[in-house]
Order: sequence, then structure tokens, then C-alpha cells
Amino acid sequence: MKTPSKQAYVPFVSVANMMKIVLHVGIERVMADLVTEIESDFRRWGEFDKTPRVASHSDVGVIELMPTSDGETYGFKYVNGHPSNMKKGLQTVTAFGLLASVETGYPILLSEMTILTALRTAATSAMAAKWLAPKDSRVMALIGNGAQAEFQALAFKAICGIKEVRFYDIDPTATAKCLANLQGSGIKLTPCKSPQEAIEGAQIITTVTADKQLATILTDNMVGAGVHINGVGGDCPGKTELHRDILLRSSIFVEYPPQTRIEGEIQQLDADHPVTELWQVITGQAEGRTGPAQVTLFDSVGFAIEDFAALRYIHSKLEATGLCEQLDMVADPDDPRDLFGMLLRAG
Repeated sequence: MKTPSKQAYVPFVSVANMMKIVLHVGIERVMADLVTEIESDFRRWGEFDKTPRVASHSDVGVIELMPTSDGETYGFKYVNGHPSNMKKGLQTVTAFGLLASVETGYPILLSEMTILTALRTAATSAMAAKWLAPKDSRVMALIGNGAQAEFQALAFKAICGIKEVRFYDIDPTATAKCLANLQGSGIKLTPCKSPQEAIEGAQIITTVTADKQLATILTDNMVGAGVHINGVGGDCPGKTELHRDILLRSSIFVEYPPQTRIEGEIQQLDADHPVTELWQVITGQAEGRTGPAQVTLFDSVGFAIEDFAALRYIHSKLEATGLCEQLDMVADPDDPRDLFGMLLRAG
């Protein structure tokens, strides 16, 4: 039987190897690198295929596919969101992703993306704040202290220079978990007993809760002038975190409007409510923050180009680190027309 060719093998990054890559490079360094990669891809926004993610909703969660291509490389991510999984001892979000050559259609990378999604989500939040938050922001309120929280805190430290994070969660054990994990991180860690207490003195407010419902984590009277809000947890139809009145007095920035209008905070608003695409700010085609009293909101739902950038970044680390396995995934007959014959000969 023929020995499979190089093209038959696909580099596979397991959870174990992903953790080794991240720790080898450094968590904060990885997120800073991801910001560079995502900004680079946002600057060439027009080169990408863009479509809202393909979602299969149920009463307990959602399963989604997120595809894109820049004409040379194709990528997609499979991801779920099941808030009730926590009660079963399971992750709310799991994911894997794939890159493929557009020229041949052959896969060139298969990777875990549960950890990578957490990293790129935090990196994207911090990237948006870099462009939109008040200059010299040093304090962030972090409301929702689940699996994403520590990543957010470290990304804002690395990218935006945040010195203090004020934590709140309806479950005090979640906050305690964050405080324990972030000891020695160089961040001042302040547990709070209410969202109002967490927001006190914060220039940046990040909400990252998981319940699949039209929730009101922040009300209008809680949000003062001049702050920047990252709305991260609202990311599917029927799931929001912010009161509508906050949206009406905010300058709203989004990734891809056709997707965000379905899934984001702005699902509460009219379909023609004005928003600005973040890539336009990064390329200088639109203004970001224009004044000290302005409330800016990054209505973050996650978009395929961010995952594409993250997968390419991990792919770039494999040659130097060797931290991957080779999967025999692609049938490789001696004669490309004789797939059936290869099957018979395997017996």
C-alpha cells in the first residue's frame, strides 16, 4: 500500500499542544500578537468573503459555523454556546477550526479553538478599546466572571494598560476563581458586591455574561458620560446585556452589521439605526472617539475574520515549535481517479 504523501497529512493542534504554544509564547504576548494579526486583516477587509455565521438554534443553545476566505486561504470555525452546560460540568463554549488552501481545497490545519477563541475574543475586545476608549484608561469593570474573564483582564492590561480590574458576578465563587487565577498578574484585583460598585471609577466597562436571554446587566442610570463599553456576552438572537436606552445615547461600533443586527445588542434597535464598522476606524475611514463625554459601545459578537487571523497565527507557530500532530486525513490513491481501487487494496 502506498505511503501517504505530505499532502495527505494535516497538522492538528490538540488542546494540550495549544496550551503549550500559548505558555511557550506567553499569554499576554499571544494576545498582543493576535491584536496585530486581527488589525492587519481588518485593514484588508475588502479582500474577504463575508457572511453572517450559519446558526442552528435550540431552546438550550446554539451551534454555529463561521466561514471566510481571503482568496488564498479558506477558514471556518465550529462553535457552540450552551449556557446550561455549566450545570452539567461542561464548557459553555467549545470550538474547533480549519484552514484550507483555496488553490487545492486541501486542509492545511485543524485546531482546537476553545482556548483560541477565548484568546481572540479578549484580544478583539482590547483592540476595540485601544481605538475607542478614553485615553489613559486605567480602570475596568468586568461584569461576568466566568471562563472568559481572566483572558479579558490580561488582554486589557497588555493592550490598553489597565491597572485595576473591578470584578462582579452573581456567583461569588466565580469572582473568587478570577482573583485566585490572576494573583501575581500585576493587576489590582477588586471584588465588588454589585454592578454599580464595579463601575465606580471605571473608564471601561466590559460585560461578559452567558445566559441566553434578554437580560439587563446594565441600566441607563448606571452608565456615566465618557465611558467605553464592551458588550461581549450578547451574541445571539434573544440574548442581550444592555438596556436599550444605553444604546440610544452611545456611539455604536460593530464588526459586521448584517450579523450584529441579528445577534448583538443592536437587535433591540431599528434595522437602520446608525452604526460604525470597526475596520473603518482602524483604516481611518471613520472616526472613533470624538470627545470626552462620548459614550462608545463596541457591540461585539465575534466574526469569522478574527478566527481566521487567529488560526493563521497558530499555523505560523508550528514550524518553530513543532507542537502539533500529523493526521492522515486526506485519501491519497496512487491514481487520483482510482479511489475505489485504493479501498480494495487496503483489504
